[in-house]
Amino acid sequence: MATICELNLTKNNPDISYPCFWEYKIIFLSQVDQKEVIYDILKDKEFKLTPSKKSKKGSYESSNLTVFVKSEDERKAIFSALKAKPTIKFVL
Repeated sequence: MATICELNLTKNNPDISYPCFWEYKIIFLSQVDQKEVIYDILKDKEFKLTPSKKSKKGSYESSNLTVFVKSEDERKAIFSALKAKPTIKFVL
């Protein structure tokens, strides 16, 4: 996989070259159809959803979502849409 970003220490913001593949770490409530939630957000965009971990009590499940983004606006819009879903508890 290509390098996603390099940190630009002068601005304290990542210097991201678009288009690129971007990875989000998502924590879902357990028992949720994760692919259905992601399809609802990304529509016909291609993505890769890889299960990561489950919480000790089984209440939460984390996954890595990799998606090709064309711009910073698109990357932020996906992030905001993920955060807005009630079945998603946390997005990194």
